Amino acid sequence: MKKIFLVVFVLSAFRGFGQQPSVQIIPQPVEVKSGEGFFVLNESSSVSVPDGSPALLKAAEIFAAQVKTATGYSIPVRSGGVSTRNVGNIIVEINKTPDAVIGDEGYRLKLTNAAATITANKPAGVFYAFQTLIQLLPNEIESKTLAKDISWKAPAVEVLDYPRFGWRGLMFDVSRHFFTKAEVKEFIDDMVKYKYNLLHWHLTDDEGWRIEIKSLPKLTEVGAWSVKRTGTFGNFIPPTDNEPRNYGGFYTQDDIKEVVQYAADRFVNVLPEVDIPGHSLAAIAAYPELSCTPGAEKYKVRSGEKIMNWYSGGFTALIDNTLCPANEKVYTFLDKVFTEVAQLFPFPYIHMGGDECAKNFWEISPQVKQLMQKEKLKDMHEVQSYFVKRVSKIVTSKGKKMIGWDEILEGGDLPKTAAVMSWRGMKGGIEAAKLGHEVVMTPTTFVYLDYMQTDGAIEPPVYSTLRLKTTYAFEPVPEGVDARLIKGGQGNLWTEQVYNTRHLQYMIWPRGFAVAEALWSPKEKRNWENFVPRVESQFARFSVAQKKYAPSIYDPLIKVKKADSTKMLVDFDPEISNLDIYYTFDNSFPDQFYPKYDGTSIPVPIDAATLKVITYRNGKQIGRLMVLNAADLKRRAGIK
Repeated sequence: MKKIFLVVFVLSAFRGFGQQPSVQIIPQPVEVKSGEGFFVLNESSSVSVPDGSPALLKAAEIFAAQVKTATGYSIPVRSGGVSTRNVGNIIVEINKTPDAVIGDEGYRLKLTNAAATITANKPAGVFYAFQTLIQLLPNEIESKTLAKDISWKAPAVEVLDYPRFGWRGLMFDVSRHFFTKAEVKEFIDDMVKYKYNLLHWHLTDDEGWRIEIKSLPKLTEVGAWSVKRTGTFGNFIPPTDNEPRNYGGFYTQDDIKEVVQYAADRFVNVLPEVDIPGHSLAAIAAYPELSCTPGAEKYKVRSGEKIMNWYSGGFTALIDNTLCPANEKVYTFLDKVFTEVAQLFPFPYIHMGGDECAKNFWEISPQVKQLMQKEKLKDMHEVQSYFVKRVSKIVTSKGKKMIGWDEILEGGDLPKTAAVMSWRGMKGGIEAAKLGHEVVMTPTTFVYLDYMQTDGAIEPPVYSTLRLKTTYAFEPVPEGVDARLIKGGQGNLWTEQVYNTRHLQYMIWPRGFAVAEALWSPKEKRNWENFVPRVESQFARFSVAQKKYAPSIYDPLIKVKKADSTKMLVDFDPEISNLDIYYTFDNSFPDQFYPKYDGTSIPVPIDAATLKVITYRNGKQIGRLMVLNAADLKRRAGIK
């Protein structure tokens, strides 16, 4: 009898172990302790929150709404503390004496067989605890329809968690292509799942002015609309005068207020950007008198035709897309703009842009030359510095702080209250911090989410590549810099080549996971080998949610080099280690029965027309088919 009991016990223990899922959370919490058993959300579950906090009540209601679609449960939110302790209840507690460890956004989450308990100092911490709880539930919780026959159980755990940085942002460019109010809300919903707390809203550029300014109606009547073009942005045929300008859109001030409140309910601040003095063609098309250049009244909002000449080490403008720093009408205009912007956005900062300002038209402007003589300005950098200081005074007069891209440092004498967003690598941020400015790190080298994610043979074409592993290596605090001046960082999504939300999702995720972890998780907890399986667990959740992601970690870089003047060698550079790479040069489609890459260079047959590459894992295809023709191979090898 004892032997039979032992067998039953061992089998039961084995089944219990097999059913205990691993904890796969992004961003990685500070500490996770696994327990025994499961917390099970059920049709009798409720959420209990203390009295007296509308924000806390809203956070619980958002959670209940998040889980209702998939579970079908209408989970009641009860204010006033715990009324019953039914199995599956969620109990929220706010510390009467603040917990010094977790701060304003941290939390403690305890899941047992009986209940879930969330403890935090502030409602924001409770909201983030709910996001973690959702990640601990089965993947089907992300379903857009009722998921049947699912046990909504989460492993028993104790989670201690709090963020490393207070500024955890994503930048959304809605100027190059307009995204609706509903799409912006969806963007916010996706952000907060991974504990981002700042939306940098890029609202103006050459391709569209997206925010209603009531005192300047032409900004949206004219500046929000262009001629629609489809293809590769930057190479479009210039529109003719008779083509309809009906592509674009803008947000009314009521739209803005609605989005700002929607974000605030989810503990997201919204940073508005009005990009000046460059990137201002949409504003000039609406109000040509803002330009230094004669003939500006003929300018139109850009559709994606070439307007800049980029070359190694610099750029010039083909048409003048800059506001005139020597024109007092410009500062009157900006005073009106920032007056209305400041009233719409509660966040303490306003972003003035300041990047990529072509100065070749300034150099030939009589007005600018007079300004230089009057103000004793030595060069064009000092002219822009003059402009930046004037803008800073306007922004400050509205009760806001100014932040701008790192070019605002050029010309010197930047007001101490101005913050700097470092995008041209880390250098600008280091310089700004040494001068005593607050800094947000957002370098192209790590967090530009509009870049290709792997080899150009498979990716939509962009001028540079940024792999997930590189993004994961992002460290916002450089050595030798006062860490107190580094407010945090953000990923940037410029949308020149992003036309719709499906591709937007593809570009952000999974690199957005890496940025989130760099900004939330302790530096010492970050580990690439541990991160990859957690990314793949999110892929499964995205598939359930019908959201798009980039599977680029399964596609290697293809590296081609000369063997001699006519012969080439090929190597493959996978991003993760457990892939099998198969290839062919004979025009057929490779699978796991074709030659396998063993890490040594492969000679390219002299008459090969194409190289085709595919990756497998555990005998199953996991990568996408990659194809390079002979001309591509030669170009990469430098053979003419």
